[in-house]
Amino acid sequence: MDAKAKRRYFDIRSALSAETPQKTAAHSEFLRTGRISRNRRDWLPEERRYLTYEEVAERTEKRLTAAGEKTHERINAVHRTIRFPKIVFSRALSESPHLGYCHVTAARTVFERTAPIHWSFYICNFLAEIGADEQFFERIRTDYDRMYFAVALDLQPTGEARINRTVRDNGILFRTSDPMEALKNVLILGAPDAALRQVIRSL
Repeated sequence: MDAKAKRRYFDIRSALSAETPQKTAAHSEFLRTGRISRNRRDWLPEERRYLTYEEVAERTEKRLTAAGEKTHERINAVHRTIRFPKIVFSRALSESPHLGYCHVTAARTVFERTAPIHWSFYICNFLAEIGADEQFFERIRTDYDRMYFAVALDLQPTGEARINRTVRDNGILFRTSDPMEALKNVLILGAPDAALRQVIRSL
């Protein structure tokens, strides 16, 4: 990204806490009482504090991790036979650290007449296409609060996991901005048999 076009992040919380409502302006107070205000805020504007990319990334990851933990808690509370491991971690995007994604869980699903599918479930605070090449997210849009998606994994002997693009739509098992639809899809992937999957689909 061009340095001139690089985003700057302003810490609005420090500015809001610094603002205290003034009954009258400093010059009006002097004309009324003859006293000169010694309050620095009456004379000098507050200097904006800009956050570093590292600070923004830390805040983004903290919020997404909290959302991931809550989501994991919800999907494990629906049915006693459907349980997912808690594998929660978050990453901010390097060039736009106010955006990021959270890995919630990973599991293995066996569908009838198909090989087992290993997959991971994610949340991110934007809407995007899942890229077909090295760039994971493409055409990012920030007009949605969150996106939920699961991707099939191809587990390498080295322990590395890549998207298994031979499964379904380029490796994407589902992608939605609706949290209830995401919950239903994850439960279908985690259901132990076809009968329970059918019950979940009918909900």
